Amino acid sequence: MDGWWYYKYPPIKFILSRLAPKVHMSTYDPQTIEERRKVAGECEDSLAYGIRTYVDEMNDAVNIAYCGWPTRLYLIDTEGKVAYHGGLGPFDFHPRKLKKAIETYLAKTE
Repeated sequence: MDGWWYYKYPPIKFILSRLAPKVHMSTYDPQTIEERRKVAGECEDSLAYGIRTYVDEMNDAVNIAYCGWPTRLYLIDTEGKVAYHGGLGPFDFHPRKLKKAIETYLAKTE
C-alpha cells in the first residue's frame, strides 16, 4: 500500500481530521502523469496555500535531485544559498511562513 492511506484506520482518521482538516488523507500514489497532476491540483485547491504547484515527472528526477522529504518548503536566494527552510511536513508545512520569508528577502534586496 502506498500514498496517504491513514484514513483507513478510524482512530487515526479522527486525530488527523482534527489536526489537518483540509488535507485529503486517502490518496494513493498516482500511476500516470495525468493522475499525478490531478492529485496535485486537488491538493492545491484544498489547501489554498497561494503558491504555484509544480509536478515532477513520473521518474521523480527533481525529487531525487533535491529531495525535500518529508514535505518541506525552501527559499533559495540568487546566490544559490538557502534563505529559508520550513519544518518537516505535513504537519509543519506552512506556506504563509515561506511567503513572509520571500517578502522579507525581497525587501532586503531592493
